[in-house]
Amino acid sequence: MTGATHDDVPVVLAGDGVEVRTGPIGGGMSVGYLRLPEGTDMGPALKGLDGDACQCPHWGYLLKGRLKMLTPTGEEEYSAGQAYYWGPGHVPVALEDCEFVEFSPTEDFRKVIDHVTSQAT
Repeated sequence: MTGATHDDVPVVLAGDGVEVRTGPIGGGMSVGYLRLPEGTDMGPALKGLDGDACQCPHWGYLLKGRLKMLTPTGEEEYSAGQAYYWGPGHVPVALEDCEFVEFSPTEDFRKVIDHVTSQAT
């Protein structure tokens, strides 16, 4: 697949209003369409990964809402309309209902999704 709309990629994580859709688009990269409702703190789901944080880099664009990103160097806030790069070692916390689209190395993101889904069972 070299292009993918929201409906082209499968849901790989869902529950409590969270929805993560992701699929490969080529070049070892995947596209992700994500929704996090206000108050979502991904910290508990990321516990057990190195630094208890997401170790996959992401490049993306916040379509809706406000998000706080906890990083090794402190906190950063992002608002709808901002493009971003989140390096390894981040934990997202939704300050408002958020929707974003991002691009990530497929294998790195798969490891994170596998970890998060294993925590839910």
